[in-house]
Amino acid sequence: MALEHDAVTVGTQVPTFVRTTGFDNWNRYAAVNHEFVPIHMEDEAARAAGFDRAFGMGNLMFSYLHNMLREWMGDDGRIVSIGCSFRSPNLRGMTVEAHGTVTAVRDEDGERFVDLDLAVVDHDHPETLLVPATAMVALP
Repeated sequence: MALEHDAVTVGTQVPTFVRTTGFDNWNRYAAVNHEFVPIHMEDEAARAAGFDRAFGMGNLMFSYLHNMLREWMGDDGRIVSIGCSFRSPNLRGMTVEAHGTVTAVRDEDGERFVDLDLAVVDHDHPETLLVPATAMVALP
């Protein structure tokens, strides 16, 4: 179902994007990005770096935010800007959720610009903010 651009208002929630992550996800991502780093593939290497177990790539969580926005906007929308900060690791076996909330809407030059607060959190501990982020998208 297409996004009703006129229905996007401050407070609109973007549908949640959910992934349970682990070696299968990380291996596919590493293959594309040539990122076979031991801390992402081996629990022992991650423990030596001070973590409980292997953890996923930060940029993979960043891509989950992109996926969430693309699924919400559809093919006609575009991501104008997006920025994030990595705060906590995505440990092997963790289910992560990407969330978004519209914070501002304005019309300029035939496009609707939408500002959003975004976050990736641990599903089992939603108070654990893995990645806070903001974005601006344009809807035609």
